[in-house]
Amino acid sequence: MPDPLALALTPGVGPKRLAQALQTDLSPEAIARTLGSEVGRAYRQTLREGRAERERERAQRMGLRLIGLWEEAYPERLRHLDNPPTVLYLRGRLPGNPKNIGIVGTRKASPWAVAWTQRVARELAKAGVGVISGLALGVDAAAHRGALEGGGYTLGVLGSGMDRLYPPQNRALAEQMHLLSEFPLGTPPQAGLFPRRNRIVAALADAVLVVEAGEKSGSLITARFAMELGRDVLAVPGRPSDASSLGCNRLIQDGAGLVMGTEDVLNALGLRAPAAEQPVLQGPEAQVYRALLELSEALPDDLAQATDLPPSEVLSLLTLLEVKGLVQASGGRYRPV
Repeated sequence: MPDPLALALTPGVGPKRLAQALQTDLSPEAIARTLGSEVGRAYRQTLREGRAERERERAQRMGLRLIGLWEEAYPERLRHLDNPPTVLYLRGRLPGNPKNIGIVGTRKASPWAVAWTQRVARELAKAGVGVISGLALGVDAAAHRGALEGGGYTLGVLGSGMDRLYPPQNRALAEQMHLLSEFPLGTPPQAGLFPRRNRIVAALADAVLVVEAGEKSGSLITARFAMELGRDVLAVPGRPSDASSLGCNRLIQDGAGLVMGTEDVLNALGLRAPAAEQPVLQGPEAQVYRALLELSEALPDDLAQATDLPPSEVLSLLTLLEVKGLVQASGGRYRPV
């Protein structure tokens, strides 16, 4: 019986050639006539090796669903790409939320960017927004974790085969979320594959938020794909002197929406922000936070003086507040987020 998956797994067959071939009976003779003798020989080899059957069996053992470009279940947002994936490998489900945000940024994220991203993703998830990212270290991982903390949907798009999950540090995180890849099983992570991953993030999202990115960050590739697809691009501003914020600042200069917090993202998505949650703090932690709210910005010594707490304890409490996404450090000074 003709098998489109066998053709999709044949070297040299992309979406355009696949579309041409699907008009035939998919016999080796028809493929050779339609796509040329070289592709015809490669297709025969794929059939002889039973590659499609093996791929299905391996995917089934891993709990994966294969969705071909020829199937009705294939997502329309990807079908309209210039070079859509011919086969998708899915664990879990595709985005089904009314609105979805792609959140991307540098792998070497600063502590404030990680804390800020995690908090905003958590709040977006609680507001019913799906979070899509690339499962990389830094900003990506923080976005996924925040969405999970908020009890929401999050999808990680891979730049490798589903059995070659990268980076390995995020394996435990990946087990808790939905995953998607366009690459056959066994495909190792390669630098050239990540831009292809990025276009899927941009296509599935309603808008893309760049949290922290240098001038040559891969996150800017995602932003460019989003612009080309007509998606809104949002960016978090940083200090002009910070190399890790130059990409975001440049995006804002070029017209990206400036984001200061969750409400800005929700507004960009056409959603109403829910009532803000008040932080539940007690004891010395509450003392330090209240003092910082009154001062707007302060050095740890200022807060120690205002609260009559030892400076070492104030520093520890500020670290906890920063992890909770309630304060932000800049140049040794702290301010409420």
